[in-house]
Amino acid sequence: MLELRPNCELCDKDLPPDADDARICSYECTFCAACVADVLRDVCPNCGGGFRPRPVRPRRAWREGTGLENDPAGGRRRQSPFTRDEIDAFVAAIHGIDPTDR
Repeated sequence: MLELRPNCELCDKDLPPDADDARICSYECTFCAACVADVLRDVCPNCGGGFRPRPVRPRRAWREGTGLENDPAGGRRRQSPFTRDEIDAFVAAIHGIDPTDR
């Protein structure tokens, strides 16, 4: 189950469970759409993968045991462990490679 991390790991923007601008990689690293487009250029600075829109977890339990009331979003805020210079260098090195070929 997705953790639904509460913030962008680069700019620290709040990304609540229903945020339509949350983006994740296959490791669930979480960034806002603006950082993914403008800074990261679709390169996860933590793993090198690409990003997809994060699904929205339903607020209501439409089926027993589901929804935010049974599986709340994560509360631990995270920050990328890399400096902006390290991120920029990493992105520059691999952004031209399609995510499916990385």
